Amino acid sequence: MKHVIALDVSKGKSTIAIYDGYRQCEFEGELYHTRIDFEQLHLRIKEITALDGQAPEIVFEATGVYSKSVEKFLRDHGHTYCRMNPLEANLQMASMRRHKTDISDAHELAKTHFNLERETTYVQNDYYEQMRATTRYYDEIEEELILLRNRMHAILHISFPELERLITPSSALFLNFVQLYPHPALLLAHSKTIIKNRLKNNTRKRLSLERAEKKAIVLLEAAKNSYPAIEPTDIRCNQVRDYAQRIADLMEKKDQLVKQMVVMSEGRKEYTVLRSFPGIGDTTACRLIGELGDIRRFKNAKQLNAYVGIDIMRYQSGNTQYRDRINKRGNKKLRKILFFMMCTMIMTKGKPNHLVDYYYKLKTQPQRKPHKVAIVACINKFLKVTFQLLTQGILYDYESALPAQKS
Repeated sequence: MKHVIALDVSKGKSTIAIYDGYRQCEFEGELYHTRIDFEQLHLRIKEITALDGQAPEIVFEATGVYSKSVEKFLRDHGHTYCRMNPLEANLQMASMRRHKTDISDAHELAKTHFNLERETTYVQNDYYEQMRATTRYYDEIEEELILLRNRMHAILHISFPELERLITPSSALFLNFVQLYPHPALLLAHSKTIIKNRLKNNTRKRLSLERAEKKAIVLLEAAKNSYPAIEPTDIRCNQVRDYAQRIADLMEKKDQLVKQMVVMSEGRKEYTVLRSFPGIGDTTACRLIGELGDIRRFKNAKQLNAYVGIDIMRYQSGNTQYRDRINKRGNKKLRKILFFMMCTMIMTKGKPNHLVDYYYKLKTQPQRKPHKVAIVACINKFLKVTFQLLTQGILYDYESALPAQKS
C-alpha cells in the first residue's frame, strides 16, 4: 500500500498528516507555504518514494487562492495529487459525530482516501490557466463598467437629462461628449461651428460635416430647453467627467484583452472549432475556452454538463415529487456565457444553425417549451456537439448535422 499525505489548506499554511500503507499515522504537523517548508516536504516525499518504491498519494481540499501555492509546488516538482471539491470532501468526511479542526480534517482526508478511489487531478496546460485568468479579468471589467454606467446615468439625469436621448449612450462619441459638456450651460458657451467640429473629431465613424452640423443644432436646441437640477460649477459635473473617462479606458482595456486572447488562441483546435459555429465571435470563443479549460479532462458530455451545472436535479419521496430542474452547482460564469451565446444565435440572421432550428422546434411543438427551458436544451445539445467536435478535431458543418437532427 502507498503512503498518503493529506493537507488541510488554510491561509499561509497547511495542516499535514502522513499515513503509511498500514493506515497508521506517521506524522502530523504544520506546513507553512514558504520555500523552505516546501523543500522539506519535497525531501520527505522523495524519502517515502525510495522506501515504498512508489510515490505517495497526495490529497487536499481546494480552498480558492490559498491552495494555489500548494498546487504550484506540486506541479513544479512533478508530483501527482488529488485536489478535492469542498462539497465532495464534506460529503465524504461526514459522520454522526465529528469535531471540526484543521488537524482532524487532515486525518479524515487521509483515512477516507484509503477507502475511496479518488482520481488524480488532471493538470492543465498553462495556456488554459492564462485564458481563465484573462477571462475572469474581462468579467471584472464588465462588472465595473455596469456600476460606472449606472452612476454616470444617475448624475446625467440631473445635469443634462436630454443627452442620453440624443446620442447613443454606449458610443465613444457619447463618452467624449460627456467629458466636454456634462452640463447644458457648458454647451451653450460655444458656437455651432465649434460643436460641429468637435462632434466630427470625436466620433470613430465617418461623420459628414452636414450631419455633424444637424446634430450640433439639435444639441444646442436641447441645451436651451433643458432645466438641469445642478449648476455647471457643481462637483458632480467633474464627477461625471471622471466616470466617462474611466468607462472609455475600461472599454479600451476590454478590447485589448480580447485581442490578447485571440493571439494566444490562434491555431489552437478549440478556438478553430468554436469559431466555426455561426453566431460565435472572437470574444465568446475565447471566453468559452477560458471557462471550459482543457476539455480532454472530461470523459463524456455528461461530465461536461455537470461541470456547467445544467444536469437535471430530480426529487421524489413517497407521494411528493418536485418538477425537474437544473442543479446549478457548476460554473455559473460559463452558464451565463452559454445562455447569452444561444440568445445571440437565435437573434442572428445569416448562416443556418441546427441549434437555432432545434430551439424553434421546441417552441412550435404541441407542448411548447418555455423560452429558458428551450435555451437550456439548446445549451445541452451545443455541449454534446462541441465535445464530439473537439475530441475528434472536426469543424462545425450544418449539412453534416442535418442527418442527426432529423433522426
